[in-house]
Amino acid sequence: MTTAIAESVLVPPGTVATAKGDGQPVDLSGASSRVFLGTLSITKIIEQESLDVSIFGSSDGSTWEPKSIAAFRQEFYAGETPLLLDLTPHPNVKFVRAHWEVARWGRGTETPMFEFGVTLKEIPADILKEVSTKANRQ
Repeated sequence: MTTAIAESVLVPPGTVATAKGDGQPVDLSGASSRVFLGTLSITKIIEQESLDVSIFGSSDGSTWEPKSIAAFRQEFYAGETPLLLDLTPHPNVKFVRAHWEVARWGRGTETPMFEFGVTLKEIPADILKEVSTKANRQ
C-alpha cells in the first residue's frame, strides 16, 4: 500500500520575479520521508534571461545554511523541471526555502521577468524501497 504524497509550496504558482528573492520557510519536520521531488514550473518569461533556483536548509526556520543543499538547473525557457531533494545527508534540516536569482542580457528592457512556482512532493518510504529494490536487481 502506498502512502499519500504530501505537497508543499516553496514558491506559490504565478509568482513574478524581477529581482533575486526568497520564498517562505516550509517546515518538513513532520514528513515521514527525507526524500522529495521538487518541481520548478515556469509559466512566463521574456527573451534573453535566466533563472537560477536553489534550496536552502535550516534547523530552526530563521538561520539558514550558508550554501544551498540543492539547485535546479539554470533555466531560460518556460516549462517544468524536476529535482530530487534528498535530505538524508542533512539530518539537522527541518525547514527549507527557495532562493532565486534572475539575469537579463541583450536588447530590450534590462529588467528580467519570470512567472514561476516551486513545489515539493514527499516521496513515501515504501516507494523509495520499491524503486531501490528494482534498481538493485538490474
